[in-house]
Amino acid sequence: MSSNSDSGELDKVMYGYTTEVNALEDENRVLRQTVEHLKDEIRKFKTPPYLVCEIKDIIDDKALLSLKNGNEFFVEIVGDLEDLRAGDQVLAHQKNLTVVDRIQSSRKFNVEKFVIIEKPELNWKDVGGLKEQINEIREVIELPLKKPHLFEKIGIKPPKGALLHGPPGCGKTILAKAVAASTDSTFIQIVGAELVQKYIGEGAKLVKEIFELARNKAPAIVFIDELDAIAAKRVDIGTSGEREVQRTFMQLLAELDGFKELSNVKIIGATNRKDILDPAVIRPGRLDRQIKISEPDREGIKQILDIHSKGMKIRKFNRKNLIDSIIGCTGADIRSICTEAGYFAIRDNRDEVHEHDFLDAIEKVKSEEATTDEFMNMFG
Repeated sequence: MSSNSDSGELDKVMYGYTTEVNALEDENRVLRQTVEHLKDEIRKFKTPPYLVCEIKDIIDDKALLSLKNGNEFFVEIVGDLEDLRAGDQVLAHQKNLTVVDRIQSSRKFNVEKFVIIEKPELNWKDVGGLKEQINEIREVIELPLKKPHLFEKIGIKPPKGALLHGPPGCGKTILAKAVAASTDSTFIQIVGAELVQKYIGEGAKLVKEIFELARNKAPAIVFIDELDAIAAKRVDIGTSGEREVQRTFMQLLAELDGFKELSNVKIIGATNRKDILDPAVIRPGRLDRQIKISEPDREGIKQILDIHSKGMKIRKFNRKNLIDSIIGCTGADIRSICTEAGYFAIRDNRDEVHEHDFLDAIEKVKSEEATTDEFMNMFG
């Protein structure tokens, strides 16, 4: 009886010991894994960062390496790297710039992040107050795209593109979109400031790839808004930012020179500051056809007002006084006036717009413009 009791107690002790050992082993395993993980993290912190560079040339067993800042170095290559060639993206040791690995990095931009690509559906009747300008841009852009054989038969070369210049809001963009729609062309729009990139050479690459995109989507119209951001007169100041703008500008000129006059890609530039443009961009063979877009006259105001108010429910009134009050406004202003007049009617819980709504809207739009001009004069 006593022997059985002792045996049972011994079994309990052994079971408890085994359980405790197993728990300690599990805890020890977890601790070892934690230590290994921490060691790996420490190794990562101690590992020096590598620089992403570009191979400019391979000479014997060494590489001419180009950094993002434009500096170049003649460096060693680790022994197991083979078949490196100019243009490859590589990793280089931070201290001695030894090339340690090749990376599969695309040297191309995602161009569509920088541009607006669309197929406009505007009609010429949607463009008001620009009769002469419509005729000019149709001659420069539409006719060569639709009937290139006429130019070949006569033996003349049409312009490669056009420059639209004038105050903001007068219809430069809508005119460019309308001619794209009339020729069933892809409309590729970019703001000049977007072409100036942070790193050396990237702006020029972006320009090159935008024009390559245009060729692939031809017939196409490349519309460069705020052209003066990259095409202002060159100055002899050697900051890195100004040098990058010049590189981008020179690439733009090279792309313009590379197009044939009768190709199915046309370029339209737009600027509010024609006076500061570099003469190189508007010389013959580039954007040599210049079309001035001014504030609309009385007839133009009437046309634009009819376009933007055609869907509105308006109580009849004599529009002569209204047009007199709008003189000096741009097409964009007139669109805003129509919108604001509609809001005044909505606030009064009316389903039609009255004359005084338009007059109140004109006063509001002109007041906002005056405030904006005052702000720009203070900080501009």
